[in-house]
Amino acid sequence: VQLVESGGGLMQAGGSLKLSCVASGEVYSSSAMGWFRQAPGKEREFVAAIPWSGDTKYYADSVKGRFTISRDNVKSTRYLQMNNLKPEDTAIYYCAAGARISYTAAHYSDWGQGTQVTVSS
Repeated sequence: VQLVESGGGLMQAGGSLKLSCVASGEVYSSSAMGWFRQAPGKEREFVAAIPWSGDTKYYADSVKGRFTISRDNVKSTRYLQMNNLKPEDTAIYYCAAGARISYTAAHYSDWGQGTQVTVSS
């Protein structure tokens, strides 16, 4: 599965951004799509995940109530709507695909190149 993220940028605190992740290749072999982020000097951390089918969505505590993950299976695209952004949300955001929902980056087999999100105070 090939993944391409877009939508990152520079935003002031309190603003919003919407990230997109377009999947191509054998997308139906991946049952889960996740978003992770990595800030300078920190480990990659889970942000949100959504299965290929089903309504359950999974979020890190740090983004609950502010971020929303969604999907469009026709377009093979996953989205991450980020509202009320905070400076601590600054990171490179990665889209990932895997066989199952997991909060652990190592459980995802395919990754995009990442998109930078910078939030100024």
